[in-house]
Amino acid sequence: MASKLFALACIRNESCRDLSPAPHYPSMPKYPKGVPVQENMEGSEAKALFSVLGMTCSACAGSVEKAIKRLPGIRDAAVDVLNNKAQVLFFPNFVNEETIREAIEDAGFEAALIKDDVDNKSVQTCRFHIKGMTCTSCSRAVESALQGINGVQNAQVALATEEAEIRYDSKIVSHNQLLEAIEDAGFEAILISTGEDKSKIQLKVDGVRTNYSMRIIEESLQALPGVQDIEYDPLLNKVSLSYKPDETGPRNFIQVIESTGSGRFKAMIFPEEGQHGSHRQEEIKQYYKSFLWSLIFTIPVFLTSMVFMYIPGIKQGLDSKVVKMLTKGELLRWVLSTPVQFIIGRRFYIGSYKALRNGSANMDVLIALGTNAAYFYSVYTVLRAATSMDFNGVDFFETSSMLISFILLGKYLEVLAKGKTSEAIAKLMNLAPETATLLTIDGHGNVVSEKEIDSRLIQKNDIIKIIPGAKVASDGFVIWGQSHVNESMITGEARPVAKRKGDAVIGGTVNENGVLHIQVTRVGSESALSQIVRLVESAQMAKAPVQKFADRISKYFVPLVIVLAFGTWLAWFLAGKFNAYPKSWIPSSMDSFELAFQFGISVMVIACPCALGLATPTAVMVGTGVGASQGVLIKGGQALENAHKVDCIVFDKTGTLTIGKPVVVSTRLLKNMVLREFYELVAATEVNSEHPLAKAIVEYAKKFGEDEENHVWPEAEDFVSITGHGVKATVQSKEIIVGNKSLMLESHIFVPVDAEEVLVEMEEMAQTGILVSINREVVGLIAISDPLKPGARDAISILKSMNVRSIMVTGDNWGTANSIAKEVGIETVIAEAKPEQKAEKVKELQSMGLTVAMVGDGINDSPALVAADVGMAIGAGTDIAIEAADIVLMKSNLEDVITAIDLSRKTFSRIRLNYIWALGYNLLGIPIAAGALFPSTGFRLPPWIAGAAMAASSVSVVCCSLLLKNYRRPKKLDTLEISGIQVE
Repeated sequence: MASKLFALACIRNESCRDLSPAPHYPSMPKYPKGVPVQENMEGSEAKALFSVLGMTCSACAGSVEKAIKRLPGIRDAAVDVLNNKAQVLFFPNFVNEETIREAIEDAGFEAALIKDDVDNKSVQTCRFHIKGMTCTSCSRAVESALQGINGVQNAQVALATEEAEIRYDSKIVSHNQLLEAIEDAGFEAILISTGEDKSKIQLKVDGVRTNYSMRIIEESLQALPGVQDIEYDPLLNKVSLSYKPDETGPRNFIQVIESTGSGRFKAMIFPEEGQHGSHRQEEIKQYYKSFLWSLIFTIPVFLTSMVFMYIPGIKQGLDSKVVKMLTKGELLRWVLSTPVQFIIGRRFYIGSYKALRNGSANMDVLIALGTNAAYFYSVYTVLRAATSMDFNGVDFFETSSMLISFILLGKYLEVLAKGKTSEAIAKLMNLAPETATLLTIDGHGNVVSEKEIDSRLIQKNDIIKIIPGAKVASDGFVIWGQSHVNESMITGEARPVAKRKGDAVIGGTVNENGVLHIQVTRVGSESALSQIVRLVESAQMAKAPVQKFADRISKYFVPLVIVLAFGTWLAWFLAGKFNAYPKSWIPSSMDSFELAFQFGISVMVIACPCALGLATPTAVMVGTGVGASQGVLIKGGQALENAHKVDCIVFDKTGTLTIGKPVVVSTRLLKNMVLREFYELVAATEVNSEHPLAKAIVEYAKKFGEDEENHVWPEAEDFVSITGHGVKATVQSKEIIVGNKSLMLESHIFVPVDAEEVLVEMEEMAQTGILVSINREVVGLIAISDPLKPGARDAISILKSMNVRSIMVTGDNWGTANSIAKEVGIETVIAEAKPEQKAEKVKELQSMGLTVAMVGDGINDSPALVAADVGMAIGAGTDIAIEAADIVLMKSNLEDVITAIDLSRKTFSRIRLNYIWALGYNLLGIPIAAGALFPSTGFRLPPWIAGAAMAASSVSVVCCSLLLKNYRRPKKLDTLEISGIQVE
């Protein structure tokens, strides 16, 4: 929990978040009140950190905490459900780590001791692309294999993206060992990325002929400050470097390499192949190629068995005997279907073998059993016909070959559709421009030269030029020029945002109409774009709790289907044997055994575990992608599932309902004097203060100056800052005191009655009144307010129409809080609340059975954000690397809270629809395939049609999820924009 609180507390935002300094919170809870630390009585105290797997909500965390605290010798325990950790303070004389671990496991969760929290630096995350997974049985097998490795803290395998994300201790296990574990489980693994929170670059080095040359280059690079790791691939002449972007960068590496060895080495950025898209494209090509080859062999098999048998002349030719009762048609079908079964269908044999070897059964097992049964029974009939003079059997070669063809077609369409579900990441990655214009600046700030470079060569503090129509190459701030920048691709903000000197810009956004010079602040993995991509990738990897339903079903699905298929064949076979149905039911071309055999195969191949496995992840992928395009970053399935149930939202006031930046709203002078002179004296005093109110006054005072940007204020002498009250100074031989009423009274300055009346009026309007005295006489009052965000009242009204209750919790005084709440339309208010009291209020609401979302800016709201069912970080700007927030709102718009809840509801309704479709398909399809309609209607489902239906079910589920791409936010929000209510 400590890491999350710290992460949230470090949200960077230029605007002020509260009018009082943020208090400091310890990483662990304090000891209970009234319990002194008595080491001499209970022995020395120890701390242990445990990894706890299986927790899904705050109730789980509560169960773990209670289980730990019931043990003797426990001082305190804090359970972090988001990071899957529990931190325990205990007395070793009474209890040890193993006992604590067992207590957690007795509560129903998996626990492991994390030896040393300091070793967290060795904890890394790697990602693999996994080939060969077909259903949730496969993904579960990979997860189990990875979780069983010592050193692996967490492993997530996503069927829809065909990727695994593993968090592991690099001191215990390497990523190569993880790769071997995946391959031992029967799947092909390709490493996508390793490490965490490191900037990396890959360089191609030409001219290296010996190991000695490479060693010289490595030593030269290692000597650079900030270089962390160096890896060399001699086959590709590729050097991979991890480095600290604050200290060095890729241009330095190239310069060092090319200056080593008298200039015979040349270095350049290693060409990328687009890792995210290449694996998917390769898979699409493989399925397309396999399907075409299958079609070439299957069409003649289909024609000879289904079409040509009804054409006179051709029928006689196919029915002519080769050996005894063996016909040319049967022999031709055998020859043509064999390569389909064993060469083109080889992937199903491999998949079945790997699954069964690991003690699981997947879709490949069903396909292999169904096609093998049809094929080898057909081989049996052919051999019987070739050795008998009176055998008259029917072959099913068309069943096996057509089954494989239709399944390959279905998989081809499925991977095509699945590729579209991950388009969001591809679009985000393509936002970064390929080149950038680097400026060289002299000591006087003049541009000496400009040079076009690869955008991956940009380093921190570089000055880059952005022309109209060009993309911003990296995160930074404007040091020269004015323009409008289209940020819709990052934040979802439709209107271009004005940029001038000092304003921040985001990499990947588009400059519209002016030239900008930008100083780069963040590159590589630190950039907003990289963090957004990483967040969306993590979201698409995370499983929703509802996915457990499909995982439980898939565990027993395939074995159950095999039993049902065998039972179907046996029931029909015995019914035919004992004449339980009329002989007229049996088609003329087959006997009772073959009829029963077809029913059994149809049951086996129509059942589809894939549709169930894809129901949740594909919807989550599309939903999170749509959210990212609208500036709403949802951290995976659990956040989606919780958000759709939200019926109560707790709003912070400062920076959430209000803009979060104090501004001067009015001035009241009590003496005759020029307003410009009044603010000249006040600003000269306040310019020395760092308080947000002082900054607001100075900013307002600049409007009265000739040079608003670089105004020079009169010199202030004897400056004194009185914390919580105000400031004093001597300006132009006048004693100036600026502050609240308490400061005036303490300074023995009389406050007139009319000034006190004005102060009361200001408080009623949620304004802060500042008194100004010159030479010990009150001469004026300044009203400062944190303005309500435009559209805040409408947003609260829309939430009410969605049956979502709104509550405001703030650390501000009751007068201001009630005024703001009344203005915005919130009835329930909690004021003067400390951060831990905000969290307590959230827990209190949860105990009433409400699903609570906390919306805050992340400074003083950290405990409440963590405690809530859904934490929404609003106003996070470009700094979206927030671990504790479940949903990150890129803009400061309150309307995005509505969008987040509405999108989660739409996504979850699509997940429900997917499950209804997938379950309904199997519940209806299996009985029909088993012949439930045959006695009454004579309708039966041939195995090849059953196979086509099975293939279509997965495609249908994915396409159903893809319809989410057409999501449009509530029309009421569009009405707000049309009426001009747009939050800046």
